[in-house]
Amino acid sequence: MTVPFHLILAQGPVLAALGRVTLSSIIPARRGSIKTPGPWMEDALPPRPAALIDAYLRHVGGEPEAYRGVVPPHLFPQWCFPLIVRSFAGLPYRMVRALNAGCVIESRTPLPAGKPLRVRARLTSVDDNGQRALITHEILTGTTSCPEALRAELRAYVPLAMERDGRARKARPVVPPGAHQLAVLRLDGEAGLEFAKLTGDFNPIHWLRPYARASGFRGPILHGFSAFARAIEAINRALLGGDPRGLRRAEAHFLRPLLLPAEVGIYAEGGSFFVGDAAGAKAYLEGTWEPR
Repeated sequence: MTVPFHLILAQGPVLAALGRVTLSSIIPARRGSIKTPGPWMEDALPPRPAALIDAYLRHVGGEPEAYRGVVPPHLFPQWCFPLIVRSFAGLPYRMVRALNAGCVIESRTPLPAGKPLRVRARLTSVDDNGQRALITHEILTGTTSCPEALRAELRAYVPLAMERDGRARKARPVVPPGAHQLAVLRLDGEAGLEFAKLTGDFNPIHWLRPYARASGFRGPILHGFSAFARAIEAINRALLGGDPRGLRRAEAHFLRPLLLPAEVGIYAEGGSFFVGDAAGAKAYLEGTWEPR
């Protein structure tokens, strides 16, 4: 299903934030001490458009009827990114180079649809070893009556220097050989652009081939949040009886870029899940999940 272009109208704040990231990367702040945790950034937002939520759920394999009256928690990047960008101010990194390293969602109570949202975000930690920086944010989303309905954590990876020749690399995880396949994902070359229309994340490495190649990839790569959302929806269908309210917590680590187009599987073993080529083969994402 092609995502209607008119849904981009709901992405104004995210697109403006991406513009600020680009401008700030031209002349990043000077290196100095970084105080964490940083101050809370706050915002009040109108309800998420119902048409946007429905189109987003269909795109990531969800069932809109199962979410009637509820906002999918894995949509959180769509409304928190502008606050995250504000908290980047003063960091000495070219954030245009940042890649998604992972995330956590903790649903304390379902986030009601059709209501204004209150969002708070803050920088919680920066781990800089000279080769890369790992930047972590905490995001709280709720309503006036329940301001902390959803807690999320977002981790960004910023490369700082080329890896030294001969430097030992950690073995990247694979999908466990005994993992059970929950779903098959058939992703065409437009999957990155379609997800961008739904979330506002128009980073060109996800949909513009020349830019992706100039950035060191062989082609566009899938958004990490897209892989995460698709995995959560596979868990909802296969392990939670189709009820998304049954998920309490999920955490994901993005391990390697997933080039588009692609055909991959979603796998589960106990409380862990994976996106990978096959059982026993390389994994692009690994995570854990907990039922309510």
